[in-house]
Amino acid sequence: MRRADRLFQIVQLLRRSGKPLTADRIATELETSKRSVYRDIAALMAQRVPIRGEAGIGYVLDSGFDMPPLMLTSDEIEAAVLGAQWVAGRGDPALARAARDLIAKIAATVPERLRPVVLEPAVASVGGWNVLPEAIDMADIRGAIHGARKVALHYRDEREVETRRTVWPFQVAYRETTRIVVAWCETRDDFRMFRADRVLTAEVLEDRYPARPAALRARWRAYLRDQYGVPDQ
Repeated sequence: MRRADRLFQIVQLLRRSGKPLTADRIATELETSKRSVYRDIAALMAQRVPIRGEAGIGYVLDSGFDMPPLMLTSDEIEAAVLGAQWVAGRGDPALARAARDLIAKIAATVPERLRPVVLEPAVASVGGWNVLPEAIDMADIRGAIHGARKVALHYRDEREVETRRTVWPFQVAYRETTRIVVAWCETRDDFRMFRADRVLTAEVLEDRYPARPAALRARWRAYLRDQYGVPDQ
C-alpha cells in the first residue's frame, strides 16, 4: 500500500471508531508495522490533522474534522455502486432515480483512474424480480418518517381481514420483493410491521407523533434483540 493511501486509511479508521485505536490495532488492520503507524501518525499530526493520543494508549480523531467527500478508495466506490444498483432495482421510483443519479455523480467526480470502477464495476446487483405492486407512494411514507407525522392506514392482512389504524412510521425495511413499513401502532399499542403491498390506502396526517423517529428505531432494535436475539446492526 502506498504511503498516501495508508495515511488516508488511518484517518478513515479513526473516523469510524468510537474509541481510541492503538497502533497495534491500526497496524493489524492495514497489514503494516507499528513503526510505520507511529511515523504515519506523526506525519498526519504535522499536517495539522487533529489526532490526539500517544503510543501505548491509543489515538482518536477530534470531531469536526472532515475530508473532501469523494476521496474514495476503489473498494469504497464498488461498495457505493453495488448499493446504488440494489436500490435502483428495488427502491421506490424516487429512490431508484436517486440511486441512478448517484452513480452518475460518482462517475463524474472521481479521478479518471477510478472511473472504470464506476462504469465497469466488477460487482453487480441482480434486479428485483416479481416485485409486488403497491397502492401507496413510499416517498410519502419516507416523508412522514422524516417529519415524525402520523399515518392513517387501511390495511388488509394475510387472512384478508381489513383494519383501519393510525400508526407512527419510523422505518421502511426492504425484503427481496416487498417493502415493510415498521411503525408504532396506536390501535395495538405496540410495534407492528405492515407489508406495503397489503396497504390499501395511506394518508399522512398533520399530527406529529410525540417520539423522535430515531428513538423509536432504538426501541425497535432493543425489542428485536430482547424478543428474538437479533443483533444490533
